[in-house]
Amino acid sequence: MPVINLDDLTDKDKAQMELDQKKIEVKLERWLTSKCCEEIKEYIQAGEEEDILVKGMPEDKNPFKEKGGCVIC
Repeated sequence: MPVINLDDLTDKDKAQMELDQKKIEVKLERWLTSKCCEEIKEYIQAGEEEDILVKGMPEDKNPFKEKGGCVIC
């Protein structure tokens, strides 16, 4: 998709772009926020057991764990 510099467009072109965007948005299916929040909550709770951010990463599977210590001879 090409990049459009809005400064180069006429007011008519800007209005046409806004109208086109509004036509797209009108066709979108809307949901109640309360329904969306409930679904998101259920989704999060369903994957809670495997979620590394909630449960933490096992030491043996941590790729960022330091492999060895520093040794001064």
